[in-house]
Amino acid sequence: MKLSTKDYPKLLVRPVIVVTTISKNGVPNAAPFSFNSPISFEPPLYGFSCNPAHDTWRNIQDTGEFVVNVAGEDMGDLMKILEEKYPYEVSEIEKAGLNEEPSDVVKPPRIMEAIAWIECTLDKAVELGDHIWVAGKVVAAGVKGDSWEGVLEPESSKPLCHIAGEFFAVDMVTKKFERAKK
Repeated sequence: MKLSTKDYPKLLVRPVIVVTTISKNGVPNAAPFSFNSPISFEPPLYGFSCNPAHDTWRNIQDTGEFVVNVAGEDMGDLMKILEEKYPYEVSEIEKAGLNEEPSDVVKPPRIMEAIAWIECTLDKAVELGDHIWVAGKVVAAGVKGDSWEGVLEPESSKPLCHIAGEFFAVDMVTKKFERAKK
């Protein structure tokens, strides 16, 4: 079956992250994204694709910092609230009933309900198509509870992954494959 080129993202299951930023006036912002990825081990870089009109991009330009909060399945019903277009400096964290906690290195708060977090400082931003690819240098990272066994453990952490629109992938299990011998 041939697909429209606009349908290609629907072929990929992507982790859902909620990026938290803070305005110059100290008001937190939170927005969900699923076009995101690690970029580099050295230096440690992480990136996501952001609409240039979003408050997220405005705040990153103003402060140079953001936190990538890895969403779990229990945050799924909150994505609609987090993606609402509220006036600038209205906290989506508060609107969604989530809880803030201080980050270790950067000023934007982490989301307490997230299963993991990656604190970043802006490294580069590149305009690509109709979005901005935001690349951040990872300055701190962590995972909640018993969700770490050398990798994020999907059976206990239940990460939320996006397919398209209101379609998400949940209930993943870990399967280890042996590396091919050379």
